[in-house]
Amino acid sequence: MIDFERFREIKKRAESKYRNFENVNCPYLKEKVNFNTKGLDHIKFKRWNKTRSIDDQYMRLKLIEYAPKIIEKSYTLQGYSEISEFEHKKINSRWERILLNVKYYEFVAVLDGIRIRVIVKYVPGGEKYFWSIIPFWKMDRSKMEKILHDGKPSED
Repeated sequence: MIDFERFREIKKRAESKYRNFENVNCPYLKEKVNFNTKGLDHIKFKRWNKTRSIDDQYMRLKLIEYAPKIIEKSYTLQGYSEISEFEHKKINSRWERILLNVKYYEFVAVLDGIRIRVIVKYVPGGEKYFWSIIPFWKMDRSKMEKILHDGKPSED
């Protein structure tokens, strides 16, 4: 179990760093990747109105500083998915949920001895933006074993 004070400290530091991230050029995508609030929100929430566990947030927030480094050094794509999903889009001054073909690009790197997966999301009509950072494992506390993340990029 993560100490709550330690979690608050890591969260505050990570949010501050994230706000100062600039868009980075991704060699594979041959364009800039934006760091907007959607990516930071996804690290804190699994989906709308469903908060991630403190342990899950903690390990992602600790790794957030690696996201721009991985994106700007990625010449190879390690995973790709295109999924029909409902997205919120502003149409005629109001927000609506529209079914769109959303693309997820996955980049994997080992930095400072840590294997990390970064997800970049693209919703048609918008920019490509940072979506998530995922350590390649999480801990099963009952068995004290690493469990590999290999689920849906929209939720990981």
